Amino acid sequence: MAKKTLVLSATLACLAAPVAQAQVQIDVAKITCEQYLLFKVADPRDIAIWLSGYHHGKAGGTVVETQQFKDKSEEVKTYCRQHLQQPVMEAVDKIVKESK
Repeated sequence: MAKKTLVLSATLACLAAPVAQAQVQIDVAKITCEQYLLFKVADPRDIAIWLSGYHHGKAGGTVVETQQFKDKSEEVKTYCRQHLQQPVMEAVDKIVKESK
């Protein structure tokens, strides 16, 4: 009986694995600063990397200065702490424009 239970459990685990790896789509334009800071959507570092790539792509650039990336990420976090309901993309736009 224990052997049947073990086989059944292993079979169910194998069938459930592909379901657990389903992709989730996120509209980054709708992520608020609060969601960004509190890990409600994803790790803020992952979002920051995506946003950096997005802005570099819009500008036609392919080079990322790592220290500048870290500094800008901290600036975005500081800004977001004061503007929790603002979309994080707008916060990034503001930080990027101020640095030009």
